[in-house]
Amino acid sequence: MSGVQLIEVGADEADQRLDRWFRRRFPQVSQGRIEKMCRKGEIRLDGGRVKPAARVVSGQMVRVPPLPDAPAPKPDAPKISEADRELIQSAVIYKDDHVLALNKPPGLPSQGGSKQTRHVDGLAEALRFGLDEKPRLVHRLDKDTSGVLLMARTRAVASALTTAFRARETRKIYWAAVAGAPSPSMGTIRFGLVKAPGHGKGGEGEKMNAVHPKLVDETPGAKHATTDYAVLSALAGRTSWVALVPVTGRTHQLRAHMAALGHPIIGDGKYGGSGQENLGDGWGAQLGGEISRKLHLHARSLSFDHPVTGRRLTLTAKLPEHMARTWAMFDWNEADVPADPFDEEAS
Repeated sequence: MSGVQLIEVGADEADQRLDRWFRRRFPQVSQGRIEKMCRKGEIRLDGGRVKPAARVVSGQMVRVPPLPDAPAPKPDAPKISEADRELIQSAVIYKDDHVLALNKPPGLPSQGGSKQTRHVDGLAEALRFGLDEKPRLVHRLDKDTSGVLLMARTRAVASALTTAFRARETRKIYWAAVAGAPSPSMGTIRFGLVKAPGHGKGGEGEKMNAVHPKLVDETPGAKHATTDYAVLSALAGRTSWVALVPVTGRTHQLRAHMAALGHPIIGDGKYGGSGQENLGDGWGAQLGGEISRKLHLHARSLSFDHPVTGRRLTLTAKLPEHMARTWAMFDWNEADVPADPFDEEAS
């Protein structure tokens, strides 16, 4: 059992949650124990009480109460299979000494969660490419959404990219196939979003309800959300190829917003159901026939300022197989549309 310690936060440890800082320093201490010590005031930051989610700053002093000794090292974690190693390495679309980007396959979660043991974060050990640390996630994509997923190869770069995402200095453009033809062909969706009640504690059943913009401030738990959309091609009013830009970054924002317009994303059983008809209040999320029932939502491109060089980068990801088949069936050609349909200079 150790005594009380005062530990200074290092420059390479800044801008991370206190509980994560604590667990990196003392892996033998559980998350529940950390939260309890914070509640009791046993863990302090610069002498004051603090919550586990507080972010630490370089030079701050963390009071660490007496802790149990670290247990004997556990056996090595199961190694990543050769198939998974090949899968995740083949998904790399950009890599330098500081950042790495994947074209995340649909069906692969970004992080572990309820009953999720195979995910990008866990497979990141196969993405070291000679560095001592595995790359870190700086944002996430839904399990069934494919496309550009950015990772940082050092802690300092992770901090810079996380700040850029929070400050909305990055630009993400998604492609989707949706039911029907949104009108007007270009617009902005401003429905707020609030968590629907009655889902599992692990979030596995999480769903967001749309709230009229005028009612957001008076709806408990609701948050403002904004999405820009542009119709790139419409097929006889039955389905459309749309580009989507999430101005804000709420859970399931694009899926919930398109469903709220009455034009759910194809394959989205959670927000659009399994129907194929327009019953007067919007379309169902399936097209039938040979069209895949998988979600047709893809993070097509991501633009950001490189955290080290300062150069503006735009990374683009190819469509996943099921969406490429749909695009081919409808004769939708990537070369026929602008990279950024919202760019007035390009239009």
